[in-house]
Amino acid sequence: MASIYDGGLDRNKANFQPLTPLTYLERAAKTYPDQTAIIHGSVRLSYRDFWRRSLQLASALAQKGIGKGDTVTVMLSNTPAMLEAHFGVPMVKAVLHSLNTRLDAAVVAFQLDHAETKVLIVDREFSAVMKEALALAKVRPLVIDYDDPEYAADAPYPKGERIGSLDYEDFIRSGDPEFSWSMPDDEWDAISLNYTSGTTGNPKGVVYHHRGAALMAYANTIHAGMGKHPVYLWTLPMFHCNGWCFPWTLAVQAGTHVCLRWVRAKAMYDAIADHGVTHLCGAPIVMSTLINAPDAEKREFPQTVTFNTAAAPPPEAVLSGMADAGFAVTHLYGLTETYGPAVVNEWHADWDALDKGLRTAKKARQGVRYAALEALTVLDPETMEPTPADSETIGEVMFRGNIVMKGYLKNRPATDEAFAGGWFHSGDLGVMHPDGYIQLKDRSKDIIISGGENISSIEVEDALYKHPAVASCGVVARPDEKWGETPVAYVELKPGKAATESEIIEHCRTLLARFKCPRTVIFAEIPKTSTGKIQKFRLRELAKAL
Repeated sequence: MASIYDGGLDRNKANFQPLTPLTYLERAAKTYPDQTAIIHGSVRLSYRDFWRRSLQLASALAQKGIGKGDTVTVMLSNTPAMLEAHFGVPMVKAVLHSLNTRLDAAVVAFQLDHAETKVLIVDREFSAVMKEALALAKVRPLVIDYDDPEYAADAPYPKGERIGSLDYEDFIRSGDPEFSWSMPDDEWDAISLNYTSGTTGNPKGVVYHHRGAALMAYANTIHAGMGKHPVYLWTLPMFHCNGWCFPWTLAVQAGTHVCLRWVRAKAMYDAIADHGVTHLCGAPIVMSTLINAPDAEKREFPQTVTFNTAAAPPPEAVLSGMADAGFAVTHLYGLTETYGPAVVNEWHADWDALDKGLRTAKKARQGVRYAALEALTVLDPETMEPTPADSETIGEVMFRGNIVMKGYLKNRPATDEAFAGGWFHSGDLGVMHPDGYIQLKDRSKDIIISGGENISSIEVEDALYKHPAVASCGVVARPDEKWGETPVAYVELKPGKAATESEIIEHCRTLLARFKCPRTVIFAEIPKTSTGKIQKFRLRELAKAL
């Protein structure tokens, strides 16, 4: 039935514009032109500079014929060029594809071809692997070298040769600083492309849209508690889910980006103390790097720094160490397909009064939906019915809303499977608590089924982390003729600490049912991704060979 509000109230240019994060930078540049936008070593760029250089990049790309739907690929560290790409590329309606800088040449070549890359901007640190990848790839993009002027003398990797036909700074200078940039035709248009890790087979290309990126920028501002002019330290790689969309977020409150090429304790403490850093994001390994740093590398600072982490919940000892060091940890959860974190452990002040065990249990939960996410639930993946909110019944965590990807590039079957039943299927298994907070129990592929009983690898890892000598651990299934599978634990010890296999197993028996305890403990360095996540697939391969 028609409503009185249905007629004569149509969309037009005056009352409807597509959502995009590009307008945030324009506003910041006009409102706070002299505010420092980027710090990179000795380099300081104001918002006026940041906006101008982004326009010049867009103009230079347009002059090379880059436009709507064209892919511009970058292989860059956390540098000003990477921030400029997040605005300059979509200003011409092109799509930004950020390569993981740890990838090998074969995977890079696959992504270049799959994304149909037209322009490639590559940091000279990665020129060797990129040269090899280009030789394997079918596409022949315009290659632009980025020669970082702040490349440190003590860099862990040497600067490679120039492999492009243009230099990035020359390319920028060729652009018009008064370039008339373009709003997206539709807020559903693609803004970026991020590939999943691809632990089995080729990686899938996750496509983000302008609407989702714009909404994530607002949500990050809210959930990270960012007031006016926050100072953000780049420890999280910007290639990872577009840095959880923080390259776009900082412009909302005209914040300062503090770039960091390599995550090292002294550099982080120096940046925090010298620049007044208020926020940073990272995996638990970054927290360990900070609190376990030698005293000579640490610096005191007066401000409390918000540290957003999105992985397994940090052990209580790590949280205590971070608090003592001046950091307030916020626990987040999300996936590449949800633009990074879409769930936050919203903390209640009265939980601080709980005893240690109950407080730790609260902190272990992933939490509730971001303000920009419309729905978060735990469903039985077969029936698509909600699981009871009893803290025990395991189902699959599912998402619905505007910060869920468009889909997988050129992969309709995978897209349809991910969105079956009108929900995005995360592949993560979890429970719903009576108060509406979710808690992960495992990835569907990481659950260990022993004698018909489900064992959560996360639960076993939580027990292991309570041992004072354990720095990092991963628990996976080992094939067993009698039980089907049994848990095996890979454990990395803290520097200067010692433990035996029997000691670790006995420790677990004090905290877990006997059948859940690891039968075998392997002491070794734990393989991790470039973002600090433990590579379970590698541990599973090792376990099969035991």
